[in-house]
Amino acid sequence: MDFEIISNSSFSPFSSAENLTEEYEQYTNGLMPSIFGVICFLGTFGNSIVIYTIVKKTKFCSQQTVPDIFIFSLSIADLLFLLGMPFLIHQLLGNGSWCFGGTMCTVITALDSNSQIVSTYILTVMTLDRYLSTVHPIRFRHVRTPFVAGAAVALVWVFSLLSITPVWMYTGLMRRKDGSVGCALLLPNPATDTYWFTLYQFFLAFALPWLIICGVFFKILQNMSATVAPLPQRSLRVRTRKVTRMAVVICLAFFICWAPYYILQLAHLGVQRPTFAFQYAYNIAISMGYANSCINPFIYIVLSETFKRKLIVAVQPSHCRVFRAPAALADGSMSLRLAPDSSQPSQSARELLQNMLPVTVAVH
Repeated sequence: MDFEIISNSSFSPFSSAENLTEEYEQYTNGLMPSIFGVICFLGTFGNSIVIYTIVKKTKFCSQQTVPDIFIFSLSIADLLFLLGMPFLIHQLLGNGSWCFGGTMCTVITALDSNSQIVSTYILTVMTLDRYLSTVHPIRFRHVRTPFVAGAAVALVWVFSLLSITPVWMYTGLMRRKDGSVGCALLLPNPATDTYWFTLYQFFLAFALPWLIICGVFFKILQNMSATVAPLPQRSLRVRTRKVTRMAVVICLAFFICWAPYYILQLAHLGVQRPTFAFQYAYNIAISMGYANSCINPFIYIVLSETFKRKLIVAVQPSHCRVFRAPAALADGSMSLRLAPDSSQPSQSARELLQNMLPVTVAVH
């Protein structure tokens, strides 16, 4: 994300330049760092909970499912994206100055850009997975495996690292008018390169993946309105619909949070001297982009009953667990296994397993 434009762009005053500059400094030095701080804290906490829950449940073994891999990878990308926020807050508090050196300037800017693109394309791959599971649940079952999902995520990371080559090449320190040093993308020919780089970023990180996502979800909705045979078992259809609904909400949240930023990026190409109102809107758009990485974990918690159960199991102490996590049956009930009274120390582990009685509890 472009840090320089936050604090270094000039603007034409509506009132006196002195009063407007003072107002803008109060805005950047007070309100925006507070907003970014709240987003950073909530996002780091939420994504850490998601990562912990999935690691605790799967322990990096064969228990991982395809949705687990996508959600885990998206949380990692979101968490890395949020790690750049403390540096952004420091820049705002220091009126755009950078005091962490040239190497950190390049690394943090590249990490920020890379995580942003990775998140976008993981959502795209997740959407394609929803298409296969909804439209072709049986035909492509052999493709929808944890190994293939992990390979797809790895390819997304490689593609993203290659796509941000301009960031690796041209990010560096810039001497500012007040004598301080700023971190910026120093393109060789700013007059034309800024125009092409903005379009490159817009189409690569937003327009192209969003068109793919919209096209895939259109095909999913088109398929759901028609009769498709053979149909999978009812429990699988219910779970597929729930996961698809969660994917739709995540993609809509992505569009709502990121569209203002990219629209203002394009508008900025035609604005020579941005007004205070434009600067205000631009910073709000940036905060919305970061907020997208903050709200994703809460979408999982609200919309996924499976994730809620995994979260409870992950955070609950082992000595407090009475039942195993319930598994939904085809008729909507849950199968629980009750452990027998452990007051007889002479029972062997095999006997305990043999005496565990299945109990079916109806869910209304």
